Amino acid sequence: MQALWMVLASFFFATMAVGIKFASASFGTSELVFYRGLVSVAFMALVVRARGARLRTPVPMMHLWRSTIGVLSLSTWFYAIAHLPLATAMTLNYMSGVWVAAFIVGGALLYGAPQKQGPLLGTVLLGFVGVVMTLRPTIDQNQLFAGVIGLLSGMGAALAYLQVTALGKAGEPEERTVFYFSVGTTLVGAVGALFTGLTPWSSVSWQSAAWVIPIGVLASLGQWCMTRAYSHGATLVVASMQYTGIVFAAIFSLTLFGDHIAPIGWAGIAVIVSSGVLATVLRSRALPDTPAEEH
Repeated sequence: MQALWMVLASFFFATMAVGIKFASASFGTSELVFYRGLVSVAFMALVVRARGARLRTPVPMMHLWRSTIGVLSLSTWFYAIAHLPLATAMTLNYMSGVWVAAFIVGGALLYGAPQKQGPLLGTVLLGFVGVVMTLRPTIDQNQLFAGVIGLLSGMGAALAYLQVTALGKAGEPEERTVFYFSVGTTLVGAVGALFTGLTPWSSVSWQSAAWVIPIGVLASLGQWCMTRAYSHGATLVVASMQYTGIVFAAIFSLTLFGDHIAPIGWAGIAVIVSSGVLATVLRSRALPDTPAEEH
């Protein structure tokens, strides 16, 4: 039953991606990162206050590193959403599970234990087969750069995933981790907007403006539901349920944006989801009870 919270979280994240898609018609990536972070800071400050938690942390550098990685991943993901079919952008970001498996395999090879990593290596290779199947039919030549950026967003999410795990083992409460991530998102977005410029509100369409606050609220609600799912549910079941976000994104992609994805593209998405689920099962032996990455 608790895994249903992860389904709800996936729905919130997919709906947030819809908002990014609409808002990107008027706002640049840095602006969207800034507004998403600003709303989330306010939301998480209320959550921290309601739970009686403190914002002071004994591991500030861990939060700094986590926020740096997370914001880079978030920014590349927003860029991919703006320039790719929604289902494709979501799928590339959800490659994070396969990237984590790749990092585990790489670490095992580095420390001389490759014989135990054959199954994980298989999921990594399967995931990249799915990437080729997904990108080849659905990305035009002028979208190739966005496809690479989308892949990088998944890699960044995987690194953030590992850092969130480290923060959890250090005893940091989830709401504090999410709060500092939101602060980092706001600061980096603001700095980026200084270089790219802010869009005058007189030039912003009402459809884009209407999504500014919901994007941050949906991200925060997704975080809350995801945290609840991982706190009370079976880790493997919950982690597998996160891939429902791709299903929601596919539905939105077809119904709201009229995106066309060839049959081999849908097959590639299925392969990526399958490899991610398998990687989740196998990596649980190396990374037990890991929380999910934040969006």
